[in-house]
Amino acid sequence: MLREVIHCRGHENVRATHKSTLEFTKEDYLTPRGDCILCVSADKSLKDLSEDFKRALRMGKRLIVRIKVGGFVDEVIAHGDPRLILDHEYSMVVRKSTYIDARTLAVRANKAAKDIDRRIVELLRNPETVAEVELVIDENL
Repeated sequence: MLREVIHCRGHENVRATHKSTLEFTKEDYLTPRGDCILCVSADKSLKDLSEDFKRALRMGKRLIVRIKVGGFVDEVIAHGDPRLILDHEYSMVVRKSTYIDARTLAVRANKAAKDIDRRIVELLRNPETVAEVELVIDENL
């Protein structure tokens, strides 16, 4: 099993209403138009992931994105792809589609920002809220 943990913060402009993507960013600001962003000030971006983790994603392995905020947990299941670039300096985007650009972490996700537990989203509207995002790849799958 490969595992990466990201810590990020909430922001007053978190909406999490996007229908096909969700995003974590190192940026410390968020405009109301950023409706796919769940949290800001992340301590990792795609370029910070280990080479083993990136290799597994490029092999098309299944990825579990576990979002932990307060006492709540939500999980998103997505998949890697051989076309992944995985070197963006500040963003990580999980997509329901198969579209890939420099910001893409995984594709074919079962959830987007609008599908995340609304109790988590509500907590992430507070800039004092800290979230833990656990990325897990089971290499046997």
